[in-house]
Amino acid sequence: MTRERIVIQNIEPQLDGGDFFIKRIVGEIIEIKADVFGDGHDVIQAEICFKSEKDSDWSTVRLTPHPNDVYTGAFYVEQQGFYEYKIKGWVDHALNWQHGIEAKLKDGQHVKSELLDGIQYLKAITKQLDKEGKKYLKNAIEVFADESRYNEAIELAVSGDLHEIFTDHPTRLFAKDSKVLRVYVDRKKAGFSTWYEFFPRSASEEPGKHGTFKDCERLLPRVAAMGFDTLYFPPIHPIGEVNRKGKNNAVTAQDGDTGVPWGIGSKLGGHKSIHPDLGKEKDFKRLVKEANKLGIEIAMDLAFQAAPDHPYLKKHPKWFKKRPDGTMQYAENPPKKYQDIVNFNWESEDYQGLWDELLSVAFHWIDFGVKIFRVDNPHTKPFYFWNWFISEIKKKHPDVLFLAEAFSRPKIMQQLAKEGYTQSYTYFTWRTSKHELTEYMTELTQTNQKEYYRPNFWPNTPDINPYHLQGANEAQHLIRYALAATMSSNIGLYGPVFEFMVSDAVPGKEEYYNSEKYQIQHWDWNIDNKLIRLITMINRVRNEQPALQQTTNIRFCDIGNEGLIAYYKWDQHMNNELLIIVSLDPYYKQAARVRLPYELMQHNPGSHIRVEDLITANTYDWAEEWNYVELHPTLPFHIFKISR
Repeated sequence: MTRERIVIQNIEPQLDGGDFFIKRIVGEIIEIKADVFGDGHDVIQAEICFKSEKDSDWSTVRLTPHPNDVYTGAFYVEQQGFYEYKIKGWVDHALNWQHGIEAKLKDGQHVKSELLDGIQYLKAITKQLDKEGKKYLKNAIEVFADESRYNEAIELAVSGDLHEIFTDHPTRLFAKDSKVLRVYVDRKKAGFSTWYEFFPRSASEEPGKHGTFKDCERLLPRVAAMGFDTLYFPPIHPIGEVNRKGKNNAVTAQDGDTGVPWGIGSKLGGHKSIHPDLGKEKDFKRLVKEANKLGIEIAMDLAFQAAPDHPYLKKHPKWFKKRPDGTMQYAENPPKKYQDIVNFNWESEDYQGLWDELLSVAFHWIDFGVKIFRVDNPHTKPFYFWNWFISEIKKKHPDVLFLAEAFSRPKIMQQLAKEGYTQSYTYFTWRTSKHELTEYMTELTQTNQKEYYRPNFWPNTPDINPYHLQGANEAQHLIRYALAATMSSNIGLYGPVFEFMVSDAVPGKEEYYNSEKYQIQHWDWNIDNKLIRLITMINRVRNEQPALQQTTNIRFCDIGNEGLIAYYKWDQHMNNELLIIVSLDPYYKQAARVRLPYELMQHNPGSHIRVEDLITANTYDWAEEWNYVELHPTLPFHIFKISR
């Protein structure tokens, strides 16, 4: 039983009825929408109540009413960590009284009794006002009670000043609170990052020689100069010798074969150890520090699996599953077989010991200064483990970020993001046509995925040599990088093979021939080419243009050619506006007229705007709604900055 009369429904944003939290970046806005209504015709008021986990008191922002009982509002999140928010609604008796007075006066009614009734609402808020406000209300009370001052009283009763006082100082009598919802606020890098991946063992200047962390340190200026802020390494741990794979995934390794870095663990150590050929712990710590000096963070690979000779198998046999014949069950994803890897048994009787040990692995590397983890195959581990694992780390180290390397079914990828992953791999790698790209970006940015699923676009990975890049020319590589870098604020690149356009494939498969996963490669890191220079220029533009540092503010533009795709992007405050046009044809010139989204830009047709190509520095003055564009394979994209 209650005297509350307000119903609050359909709060947006929220996830699964509040079971999971939404996500934001420090400084971002949360736009709230909800249905708020009560019985009868009384005046309703509603507000957002919000606070960070460090605050004891709620801050409030009044919601704005719209037709059909819809209320909207917004608030900013300014600190890392969790915020709570809820909707509060109430029948506002004071404003309802004022509204009634206005209606009756318009109808020519005498409102002496109503004026006397209004005194209670004035008295109820007197204590909330400052000295001048108290004086104003005291006078109003006297006037309302004095029948000889009727005309003065009705003027006061319907005044804007009194309306403002009632609005700003509600009593919230019998207010209804919604369920408390949560948002997790990350540091800026969670929403804007530019990743570069290479294998440390391939970093040596000398052909055939195993690379070291010192070699990686030598390459840091090159990575920084190209505009990358995150350097991701495949696992740096000892590699198993039992069932080690050979070149091109050969089941039997030959002498000198270095194995797959994801086959972790040997007599030399496991997940808390460093491959001795890469260097020592002090070398890795130095690498992390030197990278930080250049604005680069080292991202480590968390691959929670083991080689057959990992120390865990002897020390914790209950963490693994054996076949009926007593042999160890190696990893499989039929028809694929990973004989050099065994998976943990997540249903083990000692699952708690397993969870605690894996958590200690992450803390071990965090102590080295690592704040970013790319997690291998998270979709093959329990969702509830990740929720616990990420939560435990965030409690002590809120700066730590997690990228989910899961190319799996949509609901599985989405669930990992709900469980706490900061960023997620995506299907962009396979989306090539205008329709596919438009549909996918619309899904990511205009459904509730925008509240929790932060995409990270990778044109390629060591595991994926997509068919459209196999034997592809320079223009195709430019197209794919330009699309990734301008559609998503988080992007990644498996560098050397992409920038050197090495795309030989295993016939009929999306796999690199002579893949670096199975062998050391030698790269001439001194090579400079057009592709490298344009990647560098694109990254520079990303760092300079706030509109490219977020993903969700994107709308596709009409353009009369299926070979061209165009989209408008803007920053949170509409201070930075871009128009991006990319040709999807790596061989031939494509031209069309593109329509500017004037209604979204709040711009009148006929008014002049200037667009500047941020790559070529060419400028164009446009006064029409539709404007001609032309792109060639030599430079198959425009990144236009719009000036009013």
